[in-house]
Amino acid sequence: MADKKKANNVDGKEEKKKRPLWLKLILILLILGVLGAAGFFGYNYFMEQRDSDPDDPDAPERDERPRDTVMVELEPFVVNLADPLGRRYLRTTLEVEAVNRSAANELEDQRPQVRDAILLLLSSKTFEDLRTMDRKIHLRNEIVERINQVIGQNKVYKVYFTEFVVQ
Repeated sequence: MADKKKANNVDGKEEKKKRPLWLKLILILLILGVLGAAGFFGYNYFMEQRDSDPDDPDAPERDERPRDTVMVELEPFVVNLADPLGRRYLRTTLEVEAVNRSAANELEDQRPQVRDAILLLLSSKTFEDLRTMDRKIHLRNEIVERINQVIGQNKVYKVYFTEFVVQ
């Protein structure tokens, strides 16, 4: 056997040294750790870039509240819901957050038109449209859009439900 090793060495072929198993495992774990860290930081980097893109419609909504907002309380709304048997109704009270005093004054001046727009929207809803929290938030956003259509774009910042009863 010793003669064979010498013969292989004489021919110019060297015997490969085998690495121990523990060294191979450490190398594999090290490579996986580096790849995992690179993936983690890459994902966070690209998600941060996506969140900072103002034109991205899927970006999370930022709460940039105007400085001088004014709250305007509207009288309660009571409407029959658009359910097939017409047995359910909604009673709700809203507080509207206008972006400034001027917008609040416009809201007060056009109160009948605003109430009409909200009444038509609320009476078009069914119980299923109002059942979950997500749907109530969607309704709140729809009310903001309707009011802004009546008094002018971007004059109402948010709407808050102070009372919301469906029976």
